[in-house]
Amino acid sequence: MLHNLKLLRHEHGISQQRLADAIHVSQPSINKYENHNIEPELEILKRMADYFDTSVDYIIGHTDVRRRIEPVEPCCLNNREMELIDRFRSLDNAGKTCVETVVHTLQKR
Repeated sequence: MLHNLKLLRHEHGISQQRLADAIHVSQPSINKYENHNIEPELEILKRMADYFDTSVDYIIGHTDVRRRIEPVEPCCLNNREMELIDRFRSLDNAGKTCVETVVHTLQKR
């Protein structure tokens, strides 16, 4: 089920036809996806996620996190480092910029 597809489309102010054209499917298919009559193939879900700059997980309602999932490198962190990262991730962009400025300033000392 595509819980957030219609929401995303409305927020971006686009018609079913415009989305269909952008991801190379028919307008009736978009209608069926939104009304839970059919499920799209994985490749179509990926195109939707790319179009809306979000994740497939968000489109299908598996998460409330709207941002695209960024690639990560495996690394070992201690509990203190993990807590700092979790707190950093919870900040808005302005807060993240402030933290980055403080870290840069401290590194220059």
